[in-house]
Amino acid sequence: MVAGRRRVVITGMGCITPLGVRVEQLWKNLMAGASGVGMTTVFDASRFPTKISAEVRNWSIADEGESEKLWHFCGRHTRFAAGAALQAMRDAGLAKGLADPTRLGVYLGSGEGQQDFDSFTSMMMAAIEGETLDVAKFTKLGLETLHPLSEVEQEPNMPAGHLAGMFDAQGPNFNCLTACAASSQAIGEATELVRRGDADVMLSGGTHSMIHPFGVTGFNLLTALSTRNDEPTRASRPFDRDRDGFVIGEGAAMVVLEELEHAKKRGAKIHGELIGYGSTADAYRITDTHPDGRGASSCIKLALADAGVGLNDIGYINAHGTSTSVNDRVETLAIKHVFGPQAYKIPVSSTKSMMGHLIAAAGATELIVCLLAIRDGVLPPTINYEEPDPDCDLDYVPNKAREAKFDRAVSNSFGFGGQNISLVVGRFNG
Repeated sequence: MVAGRRRVVITGMGCITPLGVRVEQLWKNLMAGASGVGMTTVFDASRFPTKISAEVRNWSIADEGESEKLWHFCGRHTRFAAGAALQAMRDAGLAKGLADPTRLGVYLGSGEGQQDFDSFTSMMMAAIEGETLDVAKFTKLGLETLHPLSEVEQEPNMPAGHLAGMFDAQGPNFNCLTACAASSQAIGEATELVRRGDADVMLSGGTHSMIHPFGVTGFNLLTALSTRNDEPTRASRPFDRDRDGFVIGEGAAMVVLEELEHAKKRGAKIHGELIGYGSTADAYRITDTHPDGRGASSCIKLALADAGVGLNDIGYINAHGTSTSVNDRVETLAIKHVFGPQAYKIPVSSTKSMMGHLIAAAGATELIVCLLAIRDGVLPPTINYEEPDPDCDLDYVPNKAREAKFDRAVSNSFGFGGQNISLVVGRFNG
């Protein structure tokens, strides 16, 4: 920890996930080793190679006290963001905003909005003349059919804009979209804003829903998704020898990051402290991590150095752990490169085994999991771990939660495009 640097603590948490739409509900289901994966119902996936996903079910923005009518034109990701943000700000005691709104900002890792696939395909079909697309007719149909608010809501910066308006957050407002690393990067960068004094409080996290025909088609083309359609709850199996791809999920998770003295002055409850942030790029291939794990390794090292902690100070690693062949092998290698023999003594688990991959929302959700694990002294398991892989030989907390007392954890997020983010969170000790 850098002497004299402003310290950043977490004073609020909120989430909307396939495994729970409240933080404590999510934690209870993780501890039970439950699965949020099932057959896809958001759209008809019966003819797709992958017919399963981890959906947010039985939730409405009305459950958070908001009018469904006001959010009518917003996509699923924006509604998820609003719900998780309301929870986090209420938890922090800031539901009505901040006394000085210019010191409150928003930094999200948000994905693109969900497109109106049915309208798009109907327009396309109606505009085809023989074997040619009549662009003029397609445009005319679009102008007659599509709503301008629905179109603008597809932009990835829209959730951050909505949150600023909800809480009168007049400070810094950013959105980054770095694939699976987005919300972790947002939290890391929001931490830096508070550290250097650009804001006193930052609402940060991520939101995404790619459970739609374009999203699933894209990942199927990359052969990244599991096709274990006959066993949905067993499909996500990080580090297991028989893994065949990740399960796509959706949702949002938000945290309130606050300068320590500011939090103490208003008597806020402190969930933990964000002490380390590392960010690197593989500079290799768009969809493949470097086979030696160079980007991941250096990222973890940077986060540990930023936190000012040693290799023996980490009690748990929440892995990126996607359940793809390459990711799990390379992440294991990177952890061993960084920690050496100590790697075999540090429990590592992937909660994606239970709630799927929330893409831009994954890192923020997993950071909350780290905070809860430190709080309760319990490690979430990696479920569906049945057949050991010789290339993945660490302690993955297989199948059942485990008691463990520790004070610091690492959360890894590695995204397509070669983005790598590691965050170190610690118990708050005054």
